[in-house]
Amino acid sequence: MSDVLTRLSELMDQRKSADPSSSYVAKLYAKGMDSILKKIGEEATETVIAAKGGNTEEIIYETADLWFHTLVMLSHAGLSAQDVLNELARREGLSGIEEKASRSQ
Repeated sequence: MSDVLTRLSELMDQRKSADPSSSYVAKLYAKGMDSILKKIGEEATETVIAAKGGNTEEIIYETADLWFHTLVMLSHAGLSAQDVLNELARREGLSGIEEKASRSQ
């Protein structure tokens, strides 16, 4: 896992016990999963809009926001970026059609 993802995953875990008034992530945790998911939906929409607009800087910025909030969700669920990377590694070398078919069984 990249150093950035490792550091962010560690930060997410640290923020679980932080005072919501002192940390944006702690505030999201305090509001619960529904609020975190709403934020992911907002960021996903902003990412799509940026991609449609074609501005590279906006695409990167919005994708970073989306990934960040997804890391918050994963941590809140007791998961980490490494769990997702492990799944991607498992799928490596499979065609998308094969991978999707394996989930149907």
